[in-house]
Amino acid sequence: MEIPFVKLQGNGNDFILIDETDKIVIPDDMKGDFAKLYCDRRFGIGADGILFISRSNNANVKMRLIQPDASEAEMCGNGIRCLAKYAYDMDYVERECKIETLSGVLDVYMGYSEDDEFTATIDMGKIIYDRSDIPATGDGEYAEEICGEKVYAANTGVPHAVIFTDSIDSVDIKSVAPKIRYHKTFPEGANVNFVQVTGEDEITIRTYERGVEDETFSCGTGSTASAAIAYKTGKTGKKVLVHTKGGPLTITINGENASMKGPSATVFSGIISI
Repeated sequence: MEIPFVKLQGNGNDFILIDETDKIVIPDDMKGDFAKLYCDRRFGIGADGILFISRSNNANVKMRLIQPDASEAEMCGNGIRCLAKYAYDMDYVERECKIETLSGVLDVYMGYSEDDEFTATIDMGKIIYDRSDIPATGDGEYAEEICGEKVYAANTGVPHAVIFTDSIDSVDIKSVAPKIRYHKTFPEGANVNFVQVTGEDEITIRTYERGVEDETFSCGTGSTASAAIAYKTGKTGKKVLVHTKGGPLTITINGENASMKGPSATVFSGIISI
């Protein structure tokens, strides 16, 4: 059996994409084990997750993301840009389209610049601050102290914890983040973002991702949550340049909603022989 795949990345957040628009390639009960094996950077291809693209009854295409720990993520900002690029290159969609995710149908506008760089702007939908919908324990909006850190939280497709710091480089993320990611206050866990305000409308972030269980080069939903909370707490304006380890993203807050603009690129394609 031969399985075609495409490797893509958005700001260094990298994915293996499997096209299931014509037929199911990996049965659902095997997708988790498939992700565990091929996301491994020594014994597999190496990736932060497996993207599956398929047909949708509610949108132009559907995205599913299976993470290296075999869990399925509701949404991924960098992942949806990568999937959008593949769909656009394959003529599955036009410059404006809708992509179905577990967290809802999202509007996408995309294309190539004169220097052949692909960028996509994603309507990230409504930013959720209420604890019951993040989900987090308690009532109202979230701002608590956990493990000595002042933690804010929001859901921008997946749950995110946000911690502001004066020095992003001094954060021992692998020690601190898991304690917050697995804290009992987040019944479904949370991605953990450390944020430093570096300009009038600029922030720099580092993200520990649930499901990857490590720091990643970039996180689109984490950038969105961090920018939203930075704006909500008066630290920035509505349009925020977010610097991640893998490059910049532009987040714009529009009332209760947010949009994200950033690049994605195809790295290589290949065949998995089983």
